[in-house]
Amino acid sequence: MKYSHVFLLAVALTALAGCNDDDEPTVGDNSPPVAVPGDSGGDGSPVNNPGDGGGDGSGDGQPPGDGDPDPEPDPEPRVDIDGLPLPDTQASPDYETYVAGQPGYYTSLSSTEFNNIRFTSVATEDNTPNDNELSNPVAKLGRILFYDVRLSANSTVSCASCHQQEHGFTDPAQLSTGFEGGHTGRHSMGLTNSRYYDPGRFFWDERAATLEVQALMPIQDPVEMGMNLFDLETKLGQTSFYGQLFTEAFGDEAITSQRIAFAMSQFMRAMVSYESRFDQAVQAELNNDPTPVLTEQELRGLDLFDSLNCIDCHTTTAFVLDRNHNNGSVSNNDPDQGVGGNLAGFFKTGSLRNIAVGAPYFHDGHLPDLMSVIEFYNSGINNHANLSPDLRDRAGRPVRMGLTQADKEALVAFLETLTDDSFLSNPIFSDPFPPEEAGTGAESETP
Repeated sequence: MKYSHVFLLAVALTALAGCNDDDEPTVGDNSPPVAVPGDSGGDGSPVNNPGDGGGDGSGDGQPPGDGDPDPEPDPEPRVDIDGLPLPDTQASPDYETYVAGQPGYYTSLSSTEFNNIRFTSVATEDNTPNDNELSNPVAKLGRILFYDVRLSANSTVSCASCHQQEHGFTDPAQLSTGFEGGHTGRHSMGLTNSRYYDPGRFFWDERAATLEVQALMPIQDPVEMGMNLFDLETKLGQTSFYGQLFTEAFGDEAITSQRIAFAMSQFMRAMVSYESRFDQAVQAELNNDPTPVLTEQELRGLDLFDSLNCIDCHTTTAFVLDRNHNNGSVSNNDPDQGVGGNLAGFFKTGSLRNIAVGAPYFHDGHLPDLMSVIEFYNSGINNHANLSPDLRDRAGRPVRMGLTQADKEALVAFLETLTDDSFLSNPIFSDPFPPEEAGTGAESETP
């Protein structure tokens, strides 16, 4: 019995020693201590484990959950494999529904009477070609191209650099700044309602036969963007995202200048403006709603717009001229004679929609505000040899309107009713690139 007690005591001591080996390594053992969540190491300090809040290497001895949480890591910059900005390619703007949402009076074949003034529709003015009808995937691609600085030789400017949404897609600068700091020869024309010009020609001098042709010209211009089209196709092909966008738009990933032109022109033709206060007033009258929308001053300005024959040129509901005109903005000796040159003095004029946010004005941007424009037509028309007959009096002289200050203010007030705030802030036309990554600078002369 005595020996059996001694034997059992020895077994118990051996088992106790084995339990101690589980808590601390033996001398000379280089294996790390076992990390148990919520437990401590052999020296009594907290064990840091991924996700427990103590693995920041601060050595402050704070247990998990105590003290300030780990700071959020800085977001990764949204750049592509070429180091340039990545766009939002997940958004799918619905341009087809937007364009189809134009009110009936805007596009119907019949004319519309408002305030006893008749406006013709834009139904016969649409310059969309049969082979480039609006399609959401193509216009989506066009939007990304329009805002992408990759379209310039040194990746500093995009089309949107001087066709800015908040300004009706024109440039608030008199002349636009190109990719190497040079300046364009003319002011950037606004793109609002580019779709509604039956001759279909673009730029102030109408040197581009179509919007598709126009889309590629600023890209190649040595002042504006300075890019070779073959190099552009290669450059876009080196991104991670354009191949998929071209596949969605055209069925395969081939990047060609023709497809670039088609996409950008679709995006620009989607820029129709039809939700201004003027439109609200027309709709109210058509619906026999007696609630006044325009003020007495604005209505007076509209009456003057009609009686002064402004409507003879800006005749449609889109307020687009029916053709190029010589409005007396240049003299016979001016070096820039516009369409065709040769002392013609004719220039294309865009839509008056959003004109109030599109300063400065005219092809050279020399008029700083709408009041200056009104005063020009009131007293400053040049006696050009080819001056439009609409701007001559019965004696053949440039018309002098003799407007009062109240008349001028009423005309400005009416023109301001053509501002479409919804269009100017609509996200389907906005920049798809992160603002902090977007290029700076400017681009294009005009369509």
